[in-house]
Amino acid sequence: MESYDIVVVGARCAGASTALLLARQGRRVLLVDKASFPSDTMSTLYIHPPGVARLARWGVLDDVVASGCPPLDTISHDVDGLRLAAAVTPVDGATAAYAPRRHVLDGLLVRAAVAAGAEFRDGTRAEELVWRDGRVTGVRLRTGDSVRTVSAGLVIGADGMRSKVAELADAPVVRSAPLATCVYYTFWSGLRTGFGFHESVGRWIARIPTHDDLTVVAAYLPQDEFQAARRDPAEAYLSAVKSTAPDLYEQLMAGERADRWRGTGDQRNYFRQAHGPGWALAGDAAHHLDSITARGITNALIQAELLAGSLAGVDVADTAAVDEATARFGRDMAAALAEPYASTLELAKLRPTKARLRMLRAVAASPELTSRYFALSSGAIRMREFMTADVVDLL
Repeated sequence: MESYDIVVVGARCAGASTALLLARQGRRVLLVDKASFPSDTMSTLYIHPPGVARLARWGVLDDVVASGCPPLDTISHDVDGLRLAAAVTPVDGATAAYAPRRHVLDGLLVRAAVAAGAEFRDGTRAEELVWRDGRVTGVRLRTGDSVRTVSAGLVIGADGMRSKVAELADAPVVRSAPLATCVYYTFWSGLRTGFGFHESVGRWIARIPTHDDLTVVAAYLPQDEFQAARRDPAEAYLSAVKSTAPDLYEQLMAGERADRWRGTGDQRNYFRQAHGPGWALAGDAAHHLDSITARGITNALIQAELLAGSLAGVDVADTAAVDEATARFGRDMAAALAEPYASTLELAKLRPTKARLRMLRAVAASPELTSRYFALSSGAIRMREFMTADVVDLL
C-alpha cells in the first residue's frame, strides 16, 4: 500500500493551494482530481485583493500576471441612479484584483504544488475512505480501470460543493440558509467596461474582464425565476442586463458573444463541519455561499492558508495533535468567513433597502468612504473598521 502524510482530494484552487502549502512544510502529499487537467469549471473568476495578496506571498501571482490576465485596479457600483467608483484598495502590496480563467489559475497552482514536492494525479476519483477504529486512515482511488488504496495521516476533501469526501465522512451541515439567487453568464469580446456591477430590485449584473480580451458578464435573478430562466436563458439574461444596465446592454449588442450560456440555480449557502478523526474539508466542500459577491476563490485561498497553518509543526503520526489542529482550523475558518457569509446572504436577497441606499448615497459623497466601502466589500477590512465614528456620524 502506498503511504503519504496527507492526501488532498480535489485539485482546484482550494485543494491545489492546500497541497502547495503542505508540501512546502516538507510533507509527502498526494493531490488528486477526477478531472483531466487542464480543465475549466463554472466560476465568477474574480479574486479579491486579500486573495491576490496570498497568491503573491506564495509566489504564484507573477505566473498569473505572465499568463496575460489583466489587472483590475478600479471598481464601480451602479444602483438607483447612483454610481460609486474607486481604485482597488491595496492589501499587503497587492494593488489590483485579477480574474484568471480557471484552467489557467488551477493549472498554475497545481504546477506550484508539484514544484514544491507534491505528487499529482488527475483523472483520479475518491471511491471510499479507509477506516480503522473509527478513524480515516486512507482512501481508495480509481484511475480508469485501476483501483489503488493509499494510506495517509490525514485525508483532505477539497472536492467542491458536492464533495465525495464530505459524503463519505458523513460531515454534517452546521449552518445553512435557503437558496437565494440563480445566475447565467457568458463571455463577451469587444467590451471596455472595467470591473464592477449594476444593482436593481431583483437584478444584479456583474462585469469581470479576464484573459484574451474577454469579459464575463453575469446576470443574477431571484431563485424563484430559475425555472423560467432555464427554459430561455438568452431572454432572461439579456432582459435583466437591458433593464438594469442599459449602457452595458448596448455594448453587448455591439460586441460578440464568445462562449455558450452557463448558469445554475444551485447556489447553496452553508458551513459544513470541516474536520473529523483523520479527515478535513476545505474550499467549497467546507463552506459555500452564493456567488453574487464572487468570494469563492478568495475564501478558498484563505481556507488553504488557515488549514496549512494549523498543521504547521504537527506530526501526522500524532493523531491527537492532528485532530486538535483540524478542529482549530474549523473554528478559525468559521470565524474568518462568518462576516462575508452574512453580507452575501443580505445582498443575495436582491432587495436594496432604503437604509442601505441612504448609506451608499452618504458614502458616495466622500472618495475616502467610497474606498473604504469597497475595501469592506472585498474583505480587506472588517465591518468594525468601516463603521468608525465619522461614518456613524455621517449616517
